[in-house]
Amino acid sequence: MSLNNSLMQRDLQVLWHPCTQMKDHETLPIIPIKKGEGIWLEDFEGNRYMDVVSSWWVNLFGHANPRINDRIKHQLDNLEHVILAGFSHEPVIELSERLVAITPEGLNRCFYADNGSSGIEVALKMSFHFWLNQGNTRKTKFVTLSNSYHGETLAALAVGNVDLYKKTYEPLLMTTFTAPSPDCYNREPGESWEDYSLRQAVAMEQLLAEKHEEICAVIVEPLVQCAGSMRMYHPVYLTKLRAACDRYNVHLIADEIAVGFGRTGTLFACEQAGITPDFLCLSKGLTGGYLPLCAVLTHDRIYQGFYDDYDTLRGFLHSHSYTGNPLACAAALATLDIFEQDNVIANNQKLIQKMADATAHFADHPNVAEVRQTGMILAIEMVQDKTTRTPFPWQERRGLRVYEHGLKNQALLRPLGNVVYFMPPYIITEDQIDHLAKVAWEGIELATR
Repeated sequence: MSLNNSLMQRDLQVLWHPCTQMKDHETLPIIPIKKGEGIWLEDFEGNRYMDVVSSWWVNLFGHANPRINDRIKHQLDNLEHVILAGFSHEPVIELSERLVAITPEGLNRCFYADNGSSGIEVALKMSFHFWLNQGNTRKTKFVTLSNSYHGETLAALAVGNVDLYKKTYEPLLMTTFTAPSPDCYNREPGESWEDYSLRQAVAMEQLLAEKHEEICAVIVEPLVQCAGSMRMYHPVYLTKLRAACDRYNVHLIADEIAVGFGRTGTLFACEQAGITPDFLCLSKGLTGGYLPLCAVLTHDRIYQGFYDDYDTLRGFLHSHSYTGNPLACAAALATLDIFEQDNVIANNQKLIQKMADATAHFADHPNVAEVRQTGMILAIEMVQDKTTRTPFPWQERRGLRVYEHGLKNQALLRPLGNVVYFMPPYIITEDQIDHLAKVAWEGIELATR
């Protein structure tokens, strides 16, 4: 038995993998990875796979990046972890200073959590608690967009709207208000992204006008609803939403966990709308894909709403064991160094254009409804009927066929249902993009026969 197969059998005896129907692995092999280097993952038989999905959207500058490695190794020799209540350390102070400097103006307080879903919970609790500290007991609800996703802990699930993840747990979840998504896949023929997004903003305005006295905050994924099949919308929606939240005295939570740190073409997606949210949630790419860490940034008005004598019990008494972990902060600092020193955002413009050029012909495929792109995120939506945009029955799992073809051709193309997407590390080359486009085209041909 090969080492790959031996490890797979050992795995299946003891592991329960995330977001997986384990029975699939009776026929679909698990791939044990021996090492990562740059864009490549390598198994124990020497097979290599381009990590086109950045290992669930976290990896920005490749596996085993020497600059991030060195920063973590140096930190490991000094301090691996310390409680952040009553104590601090240099990496978390420096990281906070730098995040305040690079995020939208006015966000000047950093609160840390262990991962993205936990950070969403922080923002939700902080918003609710702020209003409570103001003596406002009516604001207990949140507004979410249809087709949204914010994580899989219970409060994060509650403010999401993808049935695949949420429906089973509905009895456990708090109730929310749902506004229609500005997802431009649903625009009318000939309608622009901007016009459709403006039209959808009207429904949000109406909801806030009617229910604002009950609403703590609106939570959105700026520009791209990632787990919601990589659906995208125009920045004008965010501009309108910020104005509406101000008008009706409602907080705005921007979940940039997946779309932050250059994924949409700017360092943060909110920049494209020229807005500052009340809460900005950052994770995934924050550490370059090395270690779990989430930063929730907010402004002084929120911070001052909790600042009081202890016996008033107005403090935000929320914590995580590994809050502000020094090793994770070191990885984040190295990641920010690379952004600053390598002119990443400007250099990515060539890659963005190359991805567009390499996949332009997909729009002519009889089973492709749309090729859409926002910055370094590109999605190809397969359908049964192009004219009516009738989807393939989900039970047929057409995207899985593309995934299996990719694995045979050095590409990790893990789909979202019938949507094939690229969200690669920023070190990808133009030749590698051409290879991915070729493999994706072949996979879609096979999948739609």
